[in-house]
Amino acid sequence: MNRRAVLGGSMAAGGALLAAPALARAQATLEWKLVTSWPKNLPGPGVTAQRIADRIGVMSGGRLRVRLFAAGELVPALGVFDAVSAGTAQMAHTASFFWQGKVPAAVYFTAIPFGLLPHEHISWIEQGGGQALWDELYAPFGLKPVMAGNTGVQMGGWFKREVNGLDDLKGLKIRMPGLGGEVMRRLGATPVSLPPGELFQALQSGVLDATEFLGPWSDRAMGFHKVAKNYYSPGFHEPNGTGEALFNKTALDGLPEDLRAIVLEACRAENGRALAESDWENAGSLQLLQEQDGVTVRPYPEQVLAALRQTSATVLAEFSEQDALSRRIHESHQAARSRLAPWSDVAMRRFLAARDG
Repeated sequence: MNRRAVLGGSMAAGGALLAAPALARAQATLEWKLVTSWPKNLPGPGVTAQRIADRIGVMSGGRLRVRLFAAGELVPALGVFDAVSAGTAQMAHTASFFWQGKVPAAVYFTAIPFGLLPHEHISWIEQGGGQALWDELYAPFGLKPVMAGNTGVQMGGWFKREVNGLDDLKGLKIRMPGLGGEVMRRLGATPVSLPPGELFQALQSGVLDATEFLGPWSDRAMGFHKVAKNYYSPGFHEPNGTGEALFNKTALDGLPEDLRAIVLEACRAENGRALAESDWENAGSLQLLQEQDGVTVRPYPEQVLAALRQTSATVLAEFSEQDALSRRIHESHQAARSRLAPWSDVAMRRFLAARDG
């Protein structure tokens, strides 16, 4: 056998070996629809949703392509739960507290008033049994939920008028989802439920007197500072900002094992990435809001915070008695808080006090 024939055969074989995986990938390419509750590329959750879609495509070598539809492009912002449940889309990126009317205990998997901080929440979901309860809660809808990004500790909200006492909450039209809205209602405010994309216009037109959303980075992008100059903290209602990825369970289970792992790990990786990004960008945007935009950052008065704490405890106690699963979720969440809070106090609060002098 001559040398030229051997080399030619080797090159042909090598070409075949290289071509086969590419051909297999081309034949096996899947396309998923990802619907979101956010305006496209909204700083924070909108960026997270796109990054997850892109990462799945890259990690899968193009075998699974995820096409993102922002709020309203395929389904309304608050229609993504039903869309994924019905199979209209295979995946959604959203926040669990939007489903309080449909699945009341879903609020625990974003945040509850005076609840867990981001690192504590992740610990509960991954180490404290939270994921199993979340799965059980959504199972009747054919959905698999997972954490997918985190916008960090939230701010208390944008107010057109100052809040100097409890009387200033009476009759206040405020957008505050989750159980925080119920707490505000019991203190005399009027919670208004609106999707994120409608908040600026509602605040500008007077449909709202106040609104909360996320933190300085996302809030500044939404333009709230143009119509309200009082920015309150702390975000008692949302001490954590976990993003929720929803999967149609039949679609997820139908993926090859390696693609299923890629999809889930892409979401998991985004938790740390998004939290780091949010902390960094929130710090910079807070400075811009104060120095360039004329915003005054104000603390809730102690009288108001005390009433919020007391009312929150009452609301949570009542809420937990709705059904057996809600009670189990509440008890698990509170057990996690009891376990983690003393460590957070020793490790974080005391350090911050020492660092600040």
